[in-house]
Amino acid sequence: MGKVLIIGAGGVGTVAAFKVAQNSDVFTDIMIASRTRSKCDAIVKAIGNPDIKTAAVDADNVEELVALFNSFKPEIVINVALPYQDLTIMEACLQCGVNYLDTANYEPKDVAHFEYSWQWAYHERFKEAGLTAILGCGFDPGVSGVYTAYAAKHYFDEIHYLDIVDCNAGNHHKAFATNFNPEINIREITQKGRYYEDGKWIETEALEIHKPLTYPNIGPRESYLLFHEELESLTKNFPTIKRARFWMTFGQEYLTHLRVIQNIGMARIDEIDYNGQKIVPLQFLKAVLPNPQDLGENYEGETSIGCRIRGIKDGKEHTYYVYNNCSHQEAYKETGMQGVSYTTGVPAMIGAMMFLKGLWRKPGVWNVEQFDPDPFMEQLNKQGLPWHEEFDKDLEL
Repeated sequence: MGKVLIIGAGGVGTVAAFKVAQNSDVFTDIMIASRTRSKCDAIVKAIGNPDIKTAAVDADNVEELVALFNSFKPEIVINVALPYQDLTIMEACLQCGVNYLDTANYEPKDVAHFEYSWQWAYHERFKEAGLTAILGCGFDPGVSGVYTAYAAKHYFDEIHYLDIVDCNAGNHHKAFATNFNPEINIREITQKGRYYEDGKWIETEALEIHKPLTYPNIGPRESYLLFHEELESLTKNFPTIKRARFWMTFGQEYLTHLRVIQNIGMARIDEIDYNGQKIVPLQFLKAVLPNPQDLGENYEGETSIGCRIRGIKDGKEHTYYVYNNCSHQEAYKETGMQGVSYTTGVPAMIGAMMFLKGLWRKPGVWNVEQFDPDPFMEQLNKQGLPWHEEFDKDLEL
């Protein structure tokens, strides 16, 4: 049915490639491209399908991307490279008539700040070209938006309160490691928090607001308020929302390491001079930390990510909690990657599947909650991320 090009050969790219290869009735031709072709070749070897093509490409370079797109002629690109590269890949898609999907919104390299405005600005160009761009199709953002759309479609006349809760209760047996790209991860966590309430954004100090929340099958875990990009699109697309927040769990040891990293200047993203060379401290730190791709083998425990929603149906207030728990060990058995990569890579594949099946196909730039959630929710159950619902329970929030 469709030719797909996956850009990125990290943990998420590996999972996406495994899942794409498993659904050969939809994805008829597959290519994996990355700056380092040998990484792509290693994924193909792990999957065991020699028909998957590989290529080297610098995703910062529009001309290189255009040359690759024109030679392979994909119908859709799954961008699981770095968020810095979203705009160059979108630009190349427009030049070559290729549809687009990513899992994280654009952020500039020199500022730890992310918002959708840069990508939303491409809406008219994609619309005029007759091309679809699907933004934020991982888990959070991604499934969190689909969950919200599903709740709005089936259970609420108005959603008033939305809390996205993300717990990683796994243990990788490392003193300190991040579950996805360390540079992106540390930038995200160390910036100021932000949440939406009564039509405005309220800023907090980094990790200032926290409270214990109880996660299914896991129990209580201290959860910290962060800003996360899907809050921006969800409050725009569901204007009845009065308050929207995002919570994530961190262990005390992780937070202690993070505080030290900041205090000694290793979280800096500006260039410094070292022995006559320009280096960025956070990029140097990334080079010495464990590679998130290598955490899977000894990873125990599970993740639990969901939406806790309060709103009105037929004049009465109701609560709804929809979530997925994902085992790190099960994810590793299937794909060789840990659960955080799995929960992002599987939805990326499903989003591309929705497009190729004609179910999520409309010219322009869209967030996932702007499409029909039902077929996506159905595929989550089939593709390894089954979801569970709880009605009218105490949300703790």
